[in-house]
Amino acid sequence: MDLLTIGAFAKASGLSPKALRLYDELGLLRPARVDPYTGYRYYAVAQLDRARLVAWLRRLGMPLAEIRAVSTLDGADAAREVRAYWARVEAETAVRRDLAAFLVSELTESTEAPGEGPTMLELRCAAHSDRGHVRPANQDTVYAGRRLLAVADGFGPAGAPASEAAVEALRFLDEEDGPRPGNVLNLLADAVRGASDAVRDATEGDGEAGTTLTALLWTGSGLALAHIGDSRAYLLRGGGLFRITHDHSVVQSLLDEGRLTPAEAESHPQRSLLLKVLGAGPDPDLRLHEALPGDRYLLCSDGLTGVVPDDRIRGLLAAAPDPETAVRSLVDAANTAGGPDNVSCAVGDVG
Repeated sequence: MDLLTIGAFAKASGLSPKALRLYDELGLLRPARVDPYTGYRYYAVAQLDRARLVAWLRRLGMPLAEIRAVSTLDGADAAREVRAYWARVEAETAVRRDLAAFLVSELTESTEAPGEGPTMLELRCAAHSDRGHVRPANQDTVYAGRRLLAVADGFGPAGAPASEAAVEALRFLDEEDGPRPGNVLNLLADAVRGASDAVRDATEGDGEAGTTLTALLWTGSGLALAHIGDSRAYLLRGGGLFRITHDHSVVQSLLDEGRLTPAEAESHPQRSLLLKVLGAGPDPDLRLHEALPGDRYLLCSDGLTGVVPDDRIRGLLAAAPDPETAVRSLVDAANTAGGPDNVSCAVGDVG
């Protein structure tokens, strides 16, 4: 067996001798031979491929625990795990990017002289919910007020009380004097924590019951978003429809990792299985969105998106003259497509 000294192996693999000693201690990359008298490490030339993979994964920022698992896989399986890791990194980066934009906006606003603040706009809203044609009861709750839009999709034996509790816990946000952009995310985060507590009370600890929650809070110049689960928020702007939430579902994670195609996802047997729900521990996604005159926002349960494709949703939203017409036409479209689930929509127009 051809052996290299630790120095030569470090140079050939791109890993430092210090890193190689650490990886030996962690069991990630054991030397082929250790001198029993000097303790000096020697590595086989055949170990270079694995060592180089470890070096590249470290440059990518992958944690050592994941590197240990990936480095034992063959090429195709290792590639799939790297793709899944990077999908998570990109999702986390998007959240941090939005937070950075929010902080820049807040710090800039704090230095503005009186009268130089953002232009105040107005939000006009409507909401509608329907049981559908199959389900025996409606477990969705939807709300559209002066400043707050919210959709919650309950599930399990106490699904209806769970969704009602979640939305009711947010209704205090719909007050006469709305929050400033500078504190809206903190206010919304606190409100969602209260909603989580309310859901746990409503379900009495039943692990088979819970709810999604997607909410938008209006500040007068923008919207703060809270989202957990697979209900969705969309933005219609300039004729284009943009989804501004990311589903917390098994199928979405498989899509992110490249294990499913969009066509396969539509009929996947675990399509309704959620990874995150309100009151079950993980924090919701929180983001701030700048609003422009002419924007139209849609919040909806998966009773709409499960049977009405995005192109059809875009067409109905664009054609409706006002929010009330929009929510009615969207709910009607879901029921025309079979109405297999409860369907709820809330639409807000920025004017």
